[in-house]
Parts: sequence; structure tokens; C-alpha cells
Amino acid sequence: QVRLVESGGGLVQAGGSLRLSCAASGSIFSINAMGWYRQAPGKQRELVATITSGGNTNYADSVKGRFTISRDNAKTTVYLQMSSLKPEDTAVYYCNVNRKVFAVLYDYWGQGTQVTVSS
Repeated sequence: QVRLVESGGGLVQAGGSLRLSCAASGSIFSINAMGWYRQAPGKQRELVATITSGGNTNYADSVKGRFTISRDNAKTTVYLQMSSLKPEDTAVYYCNVNRKVFAVLYDYWGQGTQVTVSS
């Protein structure tokens, strides 16, 4: 099992910045990728950004140029630096870890952290 603990959400004005953190513990071997997803009220969960074990990053078009995903050297903590925040970025942000064990993929999710951007 993988345990994910998120932190860093909160209330910020439009144009402001926030940094989310997600620390992974437990069976943290064979991690294929780490990432952030978000879910706004009445909408489906959507990908925000991911970073693979090799360091390749991927971003949703809506956050490109404003958000940056990174991780620590131990590859157990993933960060999401969010800048130039917009009201439409308001959502619950979920950390995700994807593991690949013997060709089987496993997904683990954090409890979510609320990000609210006021106009």
C-alpha cells in the first residue's frame, strides 16, 4: 500500500500563488509516475500535471505556463507550484501515485486538498 499526505491548499486571490505538496510512504517502490488531478463541483476529475519516474512532465493545456510539477531527490514527494491562479482553478486537488508491478498498474490517491481562488 501507498499512503499519500497532501498539504498546501487554501484560499488565495486571483493572480496569487500556492504550492501543494504530497508525501508518499509505504510501498513506494516501482513508482511509474506521480501527479496531481483536480475536481471542481459538478465536474469530473481531470488531470492537472504528471511527472514520470524518468522526469518527463505533462500538463493540462489549461495550466501550462502557470503550474509547475516537481519532486524531491528521493522521488517520494511531489510538488505543484501554482502561479497566476484563476477562479476556474478552484477545485479539490488530489495527489496520485501510479505504480507498475509485474506489468500491473496500481493507482493510489490522496485525500484531497481544497484550493479556492477568489476573484
